Amino acid sequence: MIGSPLVVSWIAHVAFWVLLAMAVKAARWRVVGVFLALWVIGYLAAGQVAALTLFFMPFVAVLDIALVFVVLQRDIRLT
Repeated sequence: MIGSPLVVSWIAHVAFWVLLAMAVKAARWRVVGVFLALWVIGYLAAGQVAALTLFFMPFVAVLDIALVFVVLQRDIRLT
């Protein structure tokens, strides 16, 4: 079933991989390694514990927020 949570999940994942690619382009290998490891740990934990499956989308969104601050080294203004 397609709904807004699924759409937001896709947006969060696309943003994560785009920001990770920006970190690779900037040759920030430690950042890439840490965030990729965190994503893998979250993915594996969500697959092992059924209750954590619902928390994987917000987890990726939090990783996105942290990546914006680390990779872009600033906040994104919405106005």
